[in-house]
Amino acid sequence: MGTAEERQRDLWDRTAERYDRLVGPLDRRFMAASRRWIGERAVGEVLEVAVGTGLNLPHFSLDVRLTGVDISAPMLAAARAKADAAGMDARWVEGDAEDLPFDDDSFDTVVSTFAMCGFPDYDKALSEIVRVVRPNGRILLADHVPSTNPVLHLLQKGLEAVTSRANGEYWTRRPLPRLERMGVRIVDAGRLHFGIIEHLHARKQ
Repeated sequence: MGTAEERQRDLWDRTAERYDRLVGPLDRRFMAASRRWIGERAVGEVLEVAVGTGLNLPHFSLDVRLTGVDISAPMLAAARAKADAAGMDARWVEGDAEDLPFDDDSFDTVVSTFAMCGFPDYDKALSEIVRVVRPNGRILLADHVPSTNPVLHLLQKGLEAVTSRANGEYWTRRPLPRLERMGVRIVDAGRLHFGIIEHLHARKQ
């Protein structure tokens, strides 16, 4: 079966070619607003963790100096193609979100969207994000989180019982309180679609 990381890499390698077609309608309806919100706040040396096929790229300013990291080489290739088509200069690194191949305090901004739900150990991934962002640097995250609607929350828990085993997808994780416990200051946050989508802007103390 392999490790959790190997299973995730295999999943994304197999999905990369058709990923945009699979998620496109859902992304435009539920996720694009949060991607735009985050892209507008990314500045300077920017690291995107789990860059995937590059769905955030249209929302970044061309002034940012982007590094995209992902566990899947085919996903990175798709992101690179998008960046090249847009005339965006970026660096691409194959790597694990739970063991980022960068020095401490390396980036002005670290971004990750709709990815924490799939990391085998997302506390470790959050710790790595905090480690590599510079003091007072920006942490910009978006993901699906437990709904503020009790009925939808119960449905998410039922769905998670299946998807967590099938493909490592969790529906009831919420990064914001975890970051607060790590001593990170939350600057701004918002929730959409019955609270299921949350985006946040935090600063490393």
